[in-house]
Amino acid sequence: MSVAPRDQAAELRSLMAARLARATTSVAEPAAGPRPPTAGFASLPSAPRAAATVIAIASGKGGVGKTNIAVNLALCLARRGRRVVLVDADLGTANVDVVMNVRSPYDLSHVVRGERTIEEIAVPIERGLRLIVGASGVAGVADLSPLQRQELVGELARLEAEADVILLDCGAGISQNVLAFAHSADELLIVTTPEPTALTDAYALVKVLSRAPRIPPMGLVVSQTQSLREGRVVAERIASVAARFLGVSLECAGQVLRDEHVSRAVRQRVPFVIRFPTCPASSCLAALASRVDQSAAERPPRSGFFRRVLRFFC
Repeated sequence: MSVAPRDQAAELRSLMAARLARATTSVAEPAAGPRPPTAGFASLPSAPRAAATVIAIASGKGGVGKTNIAVNLALCLARRGRRVVLVDADLGTANVDVVMNVRSPYDLSHVVRGERTIEEIAVPIERGLRLIVGASGVAGVADLSPLQRQELVGELARLEAEADVILLDCGAGISQNVLAFAHSADELLIVTTPEPTALTDAYALVKVLSRAPRIPPMGLVVSQTQSLREGRVVAERIASVAARFLGVSLECAGQVLRDEHVSRAVRQRVPFVIRFPTCPASSCLAALASRVDQSAAERPPRSGFFRRVLRFFC
């Protein structure tokens, strides 16, 4: 008699529910075949918004903690009662699944090739949160054929009616993919650190974005700071320069303190808000989630995000 395959995120959800002290196992691979469109959202009330708020998370350079912030922010928002979809939108070096210790046989590459639908690759993580696994090494959106782009965007567009918030973990730098997601989003969070190279690259990203006809509301998240004051000072410095030379308004969205618990959680491949829920970095993410949640609730719904992305490449 054959044994039914285990749920693809069962062990991770168990970790999150129980807040165990250690991560000792990885998530089993899921069963093949379609999954209901609302997998992971069944126990939540219907989304009150006409369309999801789309928040792109980007950085001028790698190594500033962007993906870690995206993962933990998604968890915090879901625990605030929001229906959240986290999309690994880095089509070159996708690694959200690594951070979350999720192993799935399907990712966005299967959607690009028309082998799976977006519902079939969605990984339910915990109540209110689903993950769309990225496709490492796959060509960027600009390199796809017009038909492939149309089909990919068509599949992704289904998410907008099923979620309250869609978080996009974009690639680092100023590639065409990053710019398309950033320009089309309802809000852009730019992650940086106090290091001069990170600040320079963050400003370069803002400068490129400032040349577009539409500039999304932008907020700075300063990571790896020695104190909350240092984070505010760094953000205010960049905001002042951007306002003076680019005519762009930047908000200080939040800070994430330098915390040894973060690196420990990364090595254990458990999000730090789960592994160390009371650590300083977790408190910072809770504050950021509160700010993002309030901003999303106040912003009028604006449908058609993925269609706007498609027009960027036409």
